[in-house]
Amino acid sequence: MKVALVTGAATGIGAAICRRLARDGIAIGVLDILIDDARTVADQIGGAGGKAIPLQADITDREQVKAAVAKLRDAFGAITVLVNNAGITAMVPFEDLTDAQWDRMFEVNTKGTFIVTQLVVPDMKAAGWGRIVNISSSSAQSGAPLMAHYSASKGAVIALTKTLARELGPLGITCNNIPPRFVMNTVMSEKHFDDSHKSREEWIKAGPIRRQGEPEDIAGACAWLVSDEAGYVTGQTIGVNGGRYI
Repeated sequence: MKVALVTGAATGIGAAICRRLARDGIAIGVLDILIDDARTVADQIGGAGGKAIPLQADITDREQVKAAVAKLRDAFGAITVLVNNAGITAMVPFEDLTDAQWDRMFEVNTKGTFIVTQLVVPDMKAAGWGRIVNISSSSAQSGAPLMAHYSASKGAVIALTKTLARELGPLGITCNNIPPRFVMNTVMSEKHFDDSHKSREEWIKAGPIRRQGEPEDIAGACAWLVSDEAGYVTGQTIGVNGGRYI
């Protein structure tokens, strides 16, 4: 049985990824800073016949992540699938950005991804097999007004993905990233709509597929990337974005 750690897993895209991977027979570590919501997702998976354990950690705190990773290993065994989904967002005019806002964005979106990945890779290395999927952002591909710090932090995640693909590939580990567009019923997308000068309908009409994304759209792509079928796919940016950036 494969074991996966999913971060930012208590709601939205992360929760959908947990449920989908569990359906595929993977045991799940549902990691989030919101432990009650993580427990709800784990209970849903267990109720459907899957295996999952709720885990609490701030991904910017190495010791908290280390403890959560150890708990998952004790429950199900070595971790060979990692989905780095946890992140934060904000909209701030570039000239108004503070050092603290810039640093916090990179601390969570980029450093947090680094910490979690570094702590899990030894399991994959020992197994000679591993799958890493980073959830980046379409704003890292196109840029986004009022989101310089967010776009830059997610651009760094794409660069990290490509670097890890090259470094870890000889060890049997693939690393890819999915940059969603906007996905309905997620905290980050709803915040984006609240802060944006464009209406939801304007954003929808900007892409060839005239609907918002669903968390399950991202989960489906993720499920393929962590499968054996995707063993020859690494370093790739798999856009699940309704064709907005084709």
